[in-house]
Amino acid sequence: MRTVLIVDDDDGVAESLAQALTVHGFVALRAATGADALDLLDDVSLVLLELSLPDLAGHEVCRRIRERSCVPILAMSDRAEELDRVMAFHMGADAFAYKPVGSYELSARIQALFRRTGNCPWHESHREEPRAVEEPVQGLTSARDTLSAGPLGLDLRTRTVALDGEEIPVTRREFDLLAMLMEEPGTVHRRQDIMAQVWDENWFGSTRTLDVHVGSLRSKLGSRDWIETVRGIGYRLVIPPKPLAPARRTPERTGG
Repeated sequence: MRTVLIVDDDDGVAESLAQALTVHGFVALRAATGADALDLLDDVSLVLLELSLPDLAGHEVCRRIRERSCVPILAMSDRAEELDRVMAFHMGADAFAYKPVGSYELSARIQALFRRTGNCPWHESHREEPRAVEEPVQGLTSARDTLSAGPLGLDLRTRTVALDGEEIPVTRREFDLLAMLMEEPGTVHRRQDIMAQVWDENWFGSTRTLDVHVGSLRSKLGSRDWIETVRGIGYRLVIPPKPLAPARRTPERTGG
């Protein structure tokens, strides 16, 4: 079972969260301070982080966690302003939830985070067994730690992208976006689903940021054909057709 670290100095809230987690099959671990949380990171699969702590600000705890781990962080608060939420995301939080949160919603949020961030090289021991891989579509294949589409390859453990064997530098969001598209190649992904999975279900900014990231990926991949726009719906990944090789000219014979 996966262990979830609850970082909250309120005993009543922490106990309530622990009970909800236990009901849904998680092991709950408690830390009352940011310093204690940093000492327990090696044993957990996800962190529920209250932004108001007695020793360290929640944003600082996020930053320190990100310096050493990619464990998913669900920031929580009952009174966080917009700036607090934005700072939490900038410092490394993966999602935010207002307290109190229902047990079923909490479980759903945690499962969603595991789906999005379940390939952390620091936490291999917490990974679930891979699901059966369906038959590849049109030459596209996927494995537990790698995804491939023709000459395009993506390594989930090292978070690297390569085209024709040559590594392409991408940002964190670009990697997550490309990974989502490559997991179900040929499938049309709705804009709202992409925003919820790659950014956050509570994203409050413009969805134009998705178009910007798609444009950047197309540029880095050297072709718009890799990511197809489905007007009014979203995007899907396709393998561009190989350019036809130029026909070889037969030398003309000269009369003797």
